[in-house]
Amino acid sequence: MRKLIIILFVGMAACQNNSPQQKETTETMPSFSITQQSFGTTDDGTAVDLYTLTNGDTEVDITNYGGVITAWRVPDAQGNLADVVLGYDDMEGYRTKPSFFGALVGRYGNRIANGEFMLDGETYSLATNNGPNHLHGGIKGFDKVVWQADTTTATEGPRLVLRYTSPDGEEGYPGTLETQVTYTLQADNTLRIDYEATTDKPTIVNLTNHSYFNLSGDPSTTILDHQLMIDADRYVPVTEALIPTGELAPVSDSPFDFTEPTVVGNRIDADHPQIKNGLGYDHCWVLNGSTSELTRAATVFEPKSKRFLEVFTTEPGIQFYSGNFLDGTAVGKENISYKKRSALCLETEHFPDSPNQPDFPSVVLRPGETYRTTTAYKFSVREDT
Repeated sequence: MRKLIIILFVGMAACQNNSPQQKETTETMPSFSITQQSFGTTDDGTAVDLYTLTNGDTEVDITNYGGVITAWRVPDAQGNLADVVLGYDDMEGYRTKPSFFGALVGRYGNRIANGEFMLDGETYSLATNNGPNHLHGGIKGFDKVVWQADTTTATEGPRLVLRYTSPDGEEGYPGTLETQVTYTLQADNTLRIDYEATTDKPTIVNLTNHSYFNLSGDPSTTILDHQLMIDADRYVPVTEALIPTGELAPVSDSPFDFTEPTVVGNRIDADHPQIKNGLGYDHCWVLNGSTSELTRAATVFEPKSKRFLEVFTTEPGIQFYSGNFLDGTAVGKENISYKKRSALCLETEHFPDSPNQPDFPSVVLRPGETYRTTTAYKFSVREDT
């Protein structure tokens, strides 16, 4: 495959005079780069590319097919890089075995009951792809389209900007939605994702990323030993079909209390009706933080590698999914079968089925408004949490 280095940036100090003080600063600054290579084609022959963002310490691979994060190589306590997300080795896997691994999800992340919602007195029918319900944008959501890609390098790090125009009526949604998603890999091993959208008709929007994490770097193992913290005093109970009941229930005295770092496997099979409905954890937590500022929502610690992940967001909720529906049929990178609970997802978002739940935060976007939200995933190494 062709491979082209399209941007290289080595610290701001590299542009200064070479005094001893400045030279020493240059040597300690991170090396930023973006590389591009062919990643195959879609069913209709559209070319797809893969972009690798590097900060000298961490590497993230993102394709403009669905904005998918295909790989995320992060150092452990010994400095060894390992890929900590599930996915496929090539375009063929994403094209023929869709599973939302690493996907940019839209127009609406999570479920909408019966694929219907009412807006300004009009009922809209969406594509249904999860029994009677609409899930993650429908049959051909944002995860299955080719985005226009542009690259740059700012002082913060290498940056990939993806743009897509979703036409009026696509998957049943009203309005032409102009969408831009920007991935920036920062020097401190933070991948920042900035989402923006505008519309020419009233519509609904709820964008998120659907990466499946296993911080051990070995997806043949489970995530049951990972230690999770979610800064939330309430969560969203669901029916057996995983549609919200409308209640926002307290996490206290339940298996859903992750206000302190807790081993994921400790209560994942608890005798609790909500655990039974989700076959484990597949719920949205109501975050305590402000939605006007980037606030830490969750952390994950893996005890063997000592990798520590912090999730920051401006969103009101985070969906914790413990990989309950992985069953070994998806064979991913390095020919590894992804089995039950071999990864977890932390999807920052508005709550599921919000268009049909008047007491939930609104997901309506109107002409003249701009949808803006940010999520950041920061990796580091900790001896403990």
